[in-house]
Amino acid sequence: MHEPIPALSLKERQRQQRKALILQATEEVLLEKDYYELSMDEIAARVGIAKGTLYLHFARKEDLVLAILEEQLQGIIQMLQSIVATPGSAQARLETILKSVFMSLRGQRGRLLYALFGAVELRSILKEHHRSMFDQLASILMGLIEEGKASGEFDPSLPNPIVLHTFTSMLASYSFKRLLLSEAIKPEELVEYVSLIYFRGIANPASSSPLERRC
Repeated sequence: MHEPIPALSLKERQRQQRKALILQATEEVLLEKDYYELSMDEIAARVGIAKGTLYLHFARKEDLVLAILEEQLQGIIQMLQSIVATPGSAQARLETILKSVFMSLRGQRGRLLYALFGAVELRSILKEHHRSMFDQLASILMGLIEEGKASGEFDPSLPNPIVLHTFTSMLASYSFKRLLLSEAIKPEELVEYVSLIYFRGIANPASSSPLERRC
């Protein structure tokens, strides 16, 4: 039999609740302003705690951002794993990933991620500290690309890293984000046009893809 999991002490529950409030307040500030304007003083004031208490949880504002990014990346990984596990062609599932990401750009997760990666000096820190999670994301997408080549959907002569990084560049495009936030184009339309361009480019010349048949 499994050993019963001991209940958390009141002190530990309070510590976890306080940490959650700190992260929530940090997200709010990042969405209202940006990383450069984020200060430990404001976070402490919003949560209603002393700055010394805040430092017991996070020594620097970079640590706050890293904790938030970890939560966001875990959510994205779970989303990708769920999509990959569904039936359908590799192309259909990659299109679903595109749609999910583009639809989220107007939501809190998308805005938050772009706020984090918009701070240039943070990018290397974020990638270094969460390299394994970024590698996991890349591995999931690479699996779909390899599956698409094996099934004859995608051009087998194209190098996998180029196919992968072209796809991830679309997911992380600031230009696409500006288009969506300005409401110059609907997310569904962006997915349709970007899919048309991307999947035409990587389609197996020996087969006719659904996109080609549609045109």
